[in-house]
Amino acid sequence: MNLTEHFTLEELVASQVATRRRIDNRPGPVVLKNLYRVAELLEQVRALAGRPIVVSSGYRSQQLNAAVGGARDSAHLQGLAADITAPGMSPRQLACVIRDSGLPFDQLICEGGAWVHIGLAAGAPRRQVLTATFNQGGTVYSQGIA
Repeated sequence: MNLTEHFTLEELVASQVATRRRIDNRPGPVVLKNLYRVAELLEQVRALAGRPIVVSSGYRSQQLNAAVGGARDSAHLQGLAADITAPGMSPRQLACVIRDSGLPFDQLICEGGAWVHIGLAAGAPRRQVLTATFNQGGTVYSQGIA
């Protein structure tokens, strides 16, 4: 089911972990509305980047979020976030393009040089920009894009 021209519901709920563990990751009506919003935001990111956007994680049910070690209050739980990459661009480059735009994101995180997390808010967007660094002690977040 297409949410927008380039993004489908299937890609925003797909999860290898959910498939392997037989976790139901189907969204309810409220989450589905949020996923339309995320898909619309991703279309804008795609236009800014000038290339396709690959979604590695979108909506996560409570069970799936726990299985992947997601934050308890993750925007993924509400269908308000996606982890993305853009072929031919580093995550840092993609994050900088988004940061420097006027897009109404709530949270933008350059995640350890592996992907970019972009989230929306239920209310007014904060436009919070962070870098996540992964180490043996866990994840450390710093302000801005490192």
